[in-house]
Amino acid sequence: MKGQHQKTVRALLGSVREYKKPSLLCPVFVVLEVLMEVLVPGVMALMIDKGMSGGSIGYILKIGAVLLVMSMMALVFGILAGTNAARASAGMARNLRKDMFHHIQEFSFSNIDRFSPSSLVTRLTTDITNVQNAYQMVIRIAIRGPIMLCFALIMAMEISRELSTIFFIVLPILAAGLFYIVIKAHPYFEAVFKRYDVLNRVVQENLNAIRVVKSFVRQDTEISKFNVTAREVQRLFTNAERYIALNNPLMQICVYGIMVFLLTVGSKLIITTQGQALDIGQFSTLLTYSFQILGSLMMLSMIFVLLTFTEESVKRVEQVLHEQSDLVSPPDPETQVRDGSIVFDHAYFQYDAQNGDPVLEDINLDIHSGEVIGIVGGTGSGKSSLVQLIPRLYDVTDGAVAVGGLDVRRYDLETLRSSVAMVLQKNLLFSGTVADNIRWGNENATDEEVRQVCEWACADEFIQRFPDGYNTWIEQGGANVSGGQKQRICIARALLKKPKILILDDSTSAVDTKTDAAIRQALRDFLPGTTKLIIAQRLASVENADRIIVMDKGKINAVGTSEELLQTNTIYQEMARSQNLQKTDEKLAQSGAEKGGLAYDPA
Repeated sequence: MKGQHQKTVRALLGSVREYKKPSLLCPVFVVLEVLMEVLVPGVMALMIDKGMSGGSIGYILKIGAVLLVMSMMALVFGILAGTNAARASAGMARNLRKDMFHHIQEFSFSNIDRFSPSSLVTRLTTDITNVQNAYQMVIRIAIRGPIMLCFALIMAMEISRELSTIFFIVLPILAAGLFYIVIKAHPYFEAVFKRYDVLNRVVQENLNAIRVVKSFVRQDTEISKFNVTAREVQRLFTNAERYIALNNPLMQICVYGIMVFLLTVGSKLIITTQGQALDIGQFSTLLTYSFQILGSLMMLSMIFVLLTFTEESVKRVEQVLHEQSDLVSPPDPETQVRDGSIVFDHAYFQYDAQNGDPVLEDINLDIHSGEVIGIVGGTGSGKSSLVQLIPRLYDVTDGAVAVGGLDVRRYDLETLRSSVAMVLQKNLLFSGTVADNIRWGNENATDEEVRQVCEWACADEFIQRFPDGYNTWIEQGGANVSGGQKQRICIARALLKKPKILILDDSTSAVDTKTDAAIRQALRDFLPGTTKLIIAQRLASVENADRIIVMDKGKINAVGTSEELLQTNTIYQEMARSQNLQKTDEKLAQSGAEKGGLAYDPA
């Protein structure tokens, strides 16, 4: 446990970096501030005693001037401490967010699946804000409290050891009370952050699907779902605050107990000893030190509460920082992909390597560079999972996948993925201009190159109709363009990479058949050397492919041309019949007649 805490602290302190100086200066200024504040009551005691004994006005004024200077110095040191604490904590939080975000970029899909997007958002925002506040408290208040407590106790004992014993009685009682509060409140704080993740997920889902929500008039359902989660967060915070609320009464009991003791015993001591054991100046100074001691205890109790609340945030941040991607480049990677050939050698894959069911089983496939391969099959047949193994978005659980004659695990990840372009059905555009989105494929591409790939993707025609053409602003997620326009922009983006392998995962589903055919023809004409894998539900999109792969339940059911599959494969026949019955029946009948009069009977 101790080693784990040290590991966590090192991980967080690693984000301080260029903010080490303000992090170190802050405690220095805090110590100087506390020193001035502790010395002030002693100087005031001298002034009181000299005034009561009939001292000269000049001496009193000198003491007053010293007090003024010391007070101003305490103020300046306090300002400097606060400024450096704010600079250090904000800088550390910035670095920590950057470190987390950069680390998340290295995650594989399986790493991201272990968390959730909403949880990662909470960790990057709420959790790091909590860590930032805690760090600021640690380098300032956590230093100030103990130092003030020690200095004030020493000065109080110098004045009266007898009266100072009350502090050593109260401190263990307060410590025990604070420990009880922490133990009781921590489980609720641990649970509340998990509910925060759920709350963020609900909000994220609602905003992403707001058009669906409105079209189905499900606002009330979504509001109800949000309210349930919000009430759960409220309940957990309320339960935690019930214990945290005990902190203030506990402090008040300690404060009033000490004050009653000091006033009673101190007054009696002054009267019975006629000021010999304790005079008025010393008594007033002791009261001031008691307030400083109690104030320090209050600070420490605040720190305990904050650290209790922050502990879970620290754990959650650490989980992300220590998560290691299960997809990394080998020690001595290949940095060049020879061609677009693809080989699956007895490949198996499952998302959960330990407990999950196989998604792909015994895949054997040899694809030549430059081939056009269609991939069809029902929902859940493993089509998308198959192509995701090529750029190593996932790794096979058994067997191997080779690109350009080498196992994909031997390549540098950046090299491999730069040679493979994927266009998904659910395409995503980013905030920026049309040209900016297309240049994700090649940030250094010229305007002419951008326009050229848009022509191939049949996107140039509608982009030119935009008010600002290629400089038209795209809203987050491409909310201000249609599904078909979004798909064509994403195809253009992929083409700009000039990949050796192009994967189209049902990426023309939102365009009409004429545009779909034009895009496929352009790919054949202008990218003859690029291997093209086309996943489609619409058979017209793949019927002219060199070969078509039929997937079924994670296995390759058949491989062949459209004509061959129409003759031999039941799954392909059913898909063709459902999409174009008459045409398919005619083809099958004709093919049967050519082969000896065995005619296909649609009945």
